[in-house]
Amino acid sequence: MAFTAKILLLGSGELGREFVISAKRLGAHVIACDSYAGAPAMQVADGFEVFSMLDGDLLRAAVEKHRPDYVVPEVEAIRTEVLAELEREGVAIAPSARATQMTMNRDGIREVAAVELGLRTSRYRYAESLDEVLAGAGHTGLPCVIKPVMSSSGKGQSTVRSADRLEAAWDYAVANMRGDRRRVIVEEFVDFDYEITLLTVRTREGVLFCPPIGHRQERGDYQESWQPAAMSAAAIADAQAMARKVVDDLGGYGIFGVEFFVKGEEVIFSELSPRPHDTGMVTLLSQNLSEFDLHARAVLGLPIPAITLRGSSASAVILADRDAETLSYTGLAEALAVPGGEVDVRIFGKPTSRPYRRMGVALAIARDTDAARRIAAEAAGKIGIGYGT
Repeated sequence: MAFTAKILLLGSGELGREFVISAKRLGAHVIACDSYAGAPAMQVADGFEVFSMLDGDLLRAAVEKHRPDYVVPEVEAIRTEVLAELEREGVAIAPSARATQMTMNRDGIREVAAVELGLRTSRYRYAESLDEVLAGAGHTGLPCVIKPVMSSSGKGQSTVRSADRLEAAWDYAVANMRGDRRRVIVEEFVDFDYEITLLTVRTREGVLFCPPIGHRQERGDYQESWQPAAMSAAAIADAQAMARKVVDDLGGYGIFGVEFFVKGEEVIFSELSPRPHDTGMVTLLSQNLSEFDLHARAVLGLPIPAITLRGSSASAVILADRDAETLSYTGLAEALAVPGGEVDVRIFGKPTSRPYRRMGVALAIARDTDAARRIAAEAAGKIGIGYGT
């Protein structure tokens, strides 16, 4: 079978699923990898592999077996030093092995941003024990935020407002960290007005930006996002300048989800992901090209036209509330019929559920972002999840 490129996708969640769809529309052949069978991206890919990507030998074996044109990481828990070795041997890592190494752990990207590039960040310290957490909180002051250096979607993150809660926050971070690094970042709590994701696309022709995306989190995990976020032209320019600086330092080609806190006109660098971002799922409806389309084009070296917004848009997550191995969904027709704007729903196809696991997302375009948020939330609320065992 003829194809434009072979891609080995490392991580097969909902973001990987949408990337596979975008890449296959461009004629790519995609092998989806994850630690469990039946993951969302595997359901739409050309083939799959099941293994722990923290096992360097198995990771290398998968690359040598399939000989892909591109290896595209979609999760944090990867033996990134193996990716660096493979890149030196001529394997194309997207966006780059440096990007994956520096961003799969929060300490890596923080050092790049704060120390090497001099970007404005919050005060912080790293900790590998409770005693170091206590010392870190002494440096940052209270309240502070404690989160694992390796996790996804805010897992293990908590805000601590009193010293007697530091031990519980440490325990929570350790219990929810990914990989094998027992390390957290203790970070100054920034009393921001709002936070944004600036989707930044590094291509062979230069750097492109999507309109800023606002988002709201609970338990360290995104619950809704909207685009465009209301920002002054000066604040957007500052965010773009910082994002350009950091992605150019990391190198390679693809989309980066660059997160910022905004306080008044001050823009503060928070985090970066070298791949499509969960808050960017709003772009499945909001833009002429979704973040997944943009990532696929940038990775494959294909032209990208001007990125345009179709209208004020929002996304709202559909969450599970229990552990289950058999799932069904109701209310799809009712969700798609919510009045006031254009509505869409994506069910991710995850084979099992657990409390607060993201199982789908509702999307809406309306006259303004407030209306889009209301409609997306109403549509998400119409979707019911049936649980079995």
